[in-house]
Amino acid sequence: MCNAFGIINSEGSNVNVEGVQDYRPVGAFSFLGRYRIIDFPISNMTNSGVNHIQVYVKSKPRSLIEHLGTGRHYNLNSKRGKLHILYGENLSDSSFYNHDVAAYRANMSAIEEVNYPYVIIAPSYMIYAMDYSSLLNKHIESGADITMVYQSVEDARNEFINCDVLNLNKQKGVLSIERNRGNYKTRNISLETYVLSKELFISLVNKAANISSLYSFRDMLNDECSELDVRGVAHRGYFVAINDFKSYYHANMELININKAMTLFDDEWPIYTRTNDSAPTQYYACSDVHHSVVSNGCLIEGTVENSVIGRGCTLKKGCVVKDSVVLPGVMIGEDVHIEGAVVDKKAKITRVKELIADAEHPAYVKRGDRI
Repeated sequence: MCNAFGIINSEGSNVNVEGVQDYRPVGAFSFLGRYRIIDFPISNMTNSGVNHIQVYVKSKPRSLIEHLGTGRHYNLNSKRGKLHILYGENLSDSSFYNHDVAAYRANMSAIEEVNYPYVIIAPSYMIYAMDYSSLLNKHIESGADITMVYQSVEDARNEFINCDVLNLNKQKGVLSIERNRGNYKTRNISLETYVLSKELFISLVNKAANISSLYSFRDMLNDECSELDVRGVAHRGYFVAINDFKSYYHANMELININKAMTLFDDEWPIYTRTNDSAPTQYYACSDVHHSVVSNGCLIEGTVENSVIGRGCTLKKGCVVKDSVVLPGVMIGEDVHIEGAVVDKKAKITRVKELIADAEHPAYVKRGDRI
């Protein structure tokens, strides 16, 4: 059991997944046909022995709340475990004021009532696997006030744009936090995962609110880098930030590769999700499916290549789905050719016979649309 409670934060101002985010928060995005993105931080916490988790929702909470339920599928529905879904009840409609510090302040009583001395904060839009109990032990042993997790990347000019970067000294002390603007190839990208005492966390939240009503917790941490002992801890392994449409598409595409997927998924570190008891997918004699991830409950008569197909999809005879991400409940009609696209939930494509884009500029079909 880990002597900390967990906070999974809603996406910040640097996250804008056009189209898909119009209908649900990033944490509720379908991923690889089976998971939701929030399954990864919650599974990291439960596998690490963190049994009390608070999930903060910024907007459009329905799909996320339906998926999380009581937390039973994360092994949290027990006498000791608890999954607490929270949101800012009196937040302004303006996105400038609708940030994490405002949400923490609106739910401060729920934070103060938690009987754990430490808090582990993780984002809802990043995918990686990490043992938080080991991270907590490193934090305690170091004597640091705050521990931040980062990953050194070699492709920061083109990837992880607008993600936080940690500027470190030779002793891995955090000097400051800035945004990645693509100016350098190698950067220490912040996983926006922090460990600190509950007492210090509450103090910093109140201090941020007193400084400015527009201050986020990240802004407060940046200010405190010069005042507190803030240490960086490196993460190694698969890591992706879903902060724009292109990153969502590419994260799904690259994990079709089994060798790449093995760098994230581990039998000893399961990723939990809400299960679906629908029938297995039916492949008709005329179907041709290869190098793809296909979920259960589908009816496939057409061709699928290098794609992710969500639950309950229908692909009619003669259709071709290539290099695409198809979310649950989609129907693709006869002789329709889809390539380089994200097709949102319950869309029907029957009249337009060709929808082709390239991987660098993937197309998007709206949820429930008729084409």
